Amino acid sequence: MSTPQTATLYPIQAPAAVAQPATPRIAVLVPCYNEEASIEKVVADFKAALPGCTVYVYDNNSKDRTVELASKAGAVVRREPLQGKGNVVRRMFADIEADVYVMVDGDDTYDASKASLLVEKLLAEQLDMVNGARVTDWENYRTGHRFGNVLLTTLVTMVFGKRTQDMLSGYRVFSRRFVKSFPVLAGGFEIETELVVHALEMRMPIGEVETPYKDRAPGSVSKLSTFRDGFRILWMIGKLIKEERPMQFFGLVALALALVSVVIAWPIFTYFMETGTVPRLPTAVLSTGLMILSFLSLVCGLILDTVTRGRREMKRLKYLEVPAPDFDPATVKGAA
Repeated sequence: MSTPQTATLYPIQAPAAVAQPATPRIAVLVPCYNEEASIEKVVADFKAALPGCTVYVYDNNSKDRTVELASKAGAVVRREPLQGKGNVVRRMFADIEADVYVMVDGDDTYDASKASLLVEKLLAEQLDMVNGARVTDWENYRTGHRFGNVLLTTLVTMVFGKRTQDMLSGYRVFSRRFVKSFPVLAGGFEIETELVVHALEMRMPIGEVETPYKDRAPGSVSKLSTFRDGFRILWMIGKLIKEERPMQFFGLVALALALVSVVIAWPIFTYFMETGTVPRLPTAVLSTGLMILSFLSLVCGLILDTVTRGRREMKRLKYLEVPAPDFDPATVKGAA
């Protein structure tokens, strides 16, 4: 009779813990287009404010000495040929590996000395985004920019919630898990809107720090067009409402169509109740068609709301794959 074989048990070994660096890798991201008047100072100021950081300047087809001066100041210079700030941010988020990302414009309008404060807040509270809310006497804003900033921020606040005072600020700090879970779709200045809405929709922990905002350096010109870029941002907000709040979007369309249908049909209905005949048959057909379209819009909203929920769950799972920032804020304290 054969002897039964005894299974050999091997102890299960836990995976070796990955050593956490003592200090976070901080990357300063500077998208640039024709900023020779200020880029050298921006690079120097942020290297002084955040010792040990790496400043990346992404040139977006500049026709001046931006690349030369950024390299001279000690920045890592790379190029993105697709024109537009959103395209540059997409490339930066994809290429650069770091634990903390500081994004700032290259026009020297933001206070570099506040960078350590923003990073400390991100690390101390384990946030995913800290927004640098601009504080100014408004003289550094064009009238159209002031009105547009208030209007667009209010619109986003009404739909997605009020968690920031300055949606269009170009000065922000991000965690790694924000950057690596954010699908950048915008091509231009509407990127700021997309960043904020992404954080609000994912219910990420975010914070805000007030930072001084100053005028541009002499010789530096704003690339933001008040009307063209304002309408692009407004269009982006509309698309984000449609994609992230489809029930509300298509529900409002359904309500508007239903109201128009009822208004058109009411005189026909009252005449029919009095005489038993239907006058103006084309108007009756139009009213019926509008009501059918109203119900179709409502059904589209219900279906897309379910699809959006599934997309949001997938983005959330991707977000959770990256660990939260877990560093001692004292490692950047006093850097300014």
